[in-house]
Amino acid sequence: MEPFTVAPSVASQVPPQSAAQISRPKVYRRVLVVFLSSLIIVVALTLNLPNTAKAEEPSKTKATIEGRVQELIPDIEAYITSGMKGFDIPGLAIGIIANNRLIYAKGFGVRSKSNGLPVDTRTVFQIASTTKALLTATMAIMVDRGKLRWDDRVVDLYPEFRLKDPWVTRDFRVFDLPAQRSGLPPLVNDILVMLNFKEPEMIRSLGHVEPVSSFRTTFAYTNITHLLAARIVAKATGAPDWNAVLQKELLDPLGMKDSTYTAEAIEAAPNHAKGHRWTPEGTIEVPFTPIFPYHLAGSGNINSNIEDMARWARMQLGNGTFDGRRIVSSENLAYTRMPKVALNDQVFYDLGWYNYLTPNGNLLWHDGDALSFGSFVGLVPDKNMGIIILTNETNVEAPNSLGAWVLDRILGNAKHDPVAENLKNAKATFEATAKRFAKPPNPRPFPPLAPLTGNFANSSFGKAVLTLKDDALVIEVQATGAKFKLVPWDGDIFMATLMATGQFGPIVDLEYMTKGFAQFQMAKEGKLNLLRLSTQDGQAYEFRRE
Repeated sequence: MEPFTVAPSVASQVPPQSAAQISRPKVYRRVLVVFLSSLIIVVALTLNLPNTAKAEEPSKTKATIEGRVQELIPDIEAYITSGMKGFDIPGLAIGIIANNRLIYAKGFGVRSKSNGLPVDTRTVFQIASTTKALLTATMAIMVDRGKLRWDDRVVDLYPEFRLKDPWVTRDFRVFDLPAQRSGLPPLVNDILVMLNFKEPEMIRSLGHVEPVSSFRTTFAYTNITHLLAARIVAKATGAPDWNAVLQKELLDPLGMKDSTYTAEAIEAAPNHAKGHRWTPEGTIEVPFTPIFPYHLAGSGNINSNIEDMARWARMQLGNGTFDGRRIVSSENLAYTRMPKVALNDQVFYDLGWYNYLTPNGNLLWHDGDALSFGSFVGLVPDKNMGIIILTNETNVEAPNSLGAWVLDRILGNAKHDPVAENLKNAKATFEATAKRFAKPPNPRPFPPLAPLTGNFANSSFGKAVLTLKDDALVIEVQATGAKFKLVPWDGDIFMATLMATGQFGPIVDLEYMTKGFAQFQMAKEGKLNLLRLSTQDGQAYEFRRE
């Protein structure tokens, strides 16, 4: 995000040496520190599994993994404790699965800085984008039942679907929705999520966005495409929404009794963590909001804990079975794990998973950032093992770093210290953002503010009213009531800050998509009739005076 906040990018030709390189692509996070965006160092998951001619026998692998974990517990716990201190993580829970069992699980720290209650393996956290794999699993279930086909045209299932390019609109298939290769900008229109736009409006907004790459060629992490995938799944089965499908098809059959998908539900849970926003000076507790991540549906709205997530991981490692029951066919589950777009020559994105091709098989992983919660799920199917890490802090690479370190140690890879490296990166990103928004020492003269007021409109936001209040301008988005204060910054450039009014108070606390720049520009008629609002992920929205 340029001036607003967010953006993971991809990159890195780092040779495979360790899982320490697991980190979110700079295409969907934030620049706040990484908070979300530029933070991503690279998504080069580099696990250096031995290049042997044949895999170990299952019994030997079982003994090796379980024994190795037991042997490493003191080191794992020491590294987690040290990492939590470095990142100032209030609370964390970890689970390691092997041979269809949760062989190690433990809570560390506290559920919140304010209550000091201990975290345990049943403490509920927001799991954010690790939800995406559960979404694609429900898609696979619908394909199993003949309710959907992977290659169905989206426009046939959701006639309101439109993109700028008519050909792409016609050829966009169900499998394209979660494949992160739409040709749209990374995190396209995520600001609409934070400003509480309704799902149909967010989906409709994609039709106004200029593509930034050719369709199906380039990785670009998006969330709103998953909202449409969730709606299509619900429609296929006649359910009121995707949450109902999730409950019936996954949560209930897997016995995930503590897992929910609303702000009200997590707050009502007797044993739940509270979220904390990361800063270099320490984490700050923030309130829940029903807007984020819950308006993202299958893109990131689940609340869960280690014991429940271990059941989900066991079903994945069991190729669609759980406790002897078939949940989803192995064929369609495997389809969700097939590479759809390359990030580099070793890392791919599947459907809800990052996929690193190692000499002995594939490493699947995904992380999540709920802005005040961070999560990581990593699976090594060929070894029948996985790891889950849940934290109540912004994902500034801490869960990824800890997960990568544990995977490296279990699998016997070279030792690295990803916590130290990513903590340094997080601080640098935070500093860079602070500098970007620092007031210029010698700003150019500001234009008179009163003549700039009036009614404006944008194709994605709809109508907006610009008024003068005290020494600043305020633009109100009529669809949701969100207001941005525009303070003169440098000549015709204003700093735009989301105001903490009504339901947007908790959104401001999250500090995501809350800052940007606005610039008045001359229209063809020679007047300042264009207002360009830029977000920190590089997206810009043009408001035209009516």
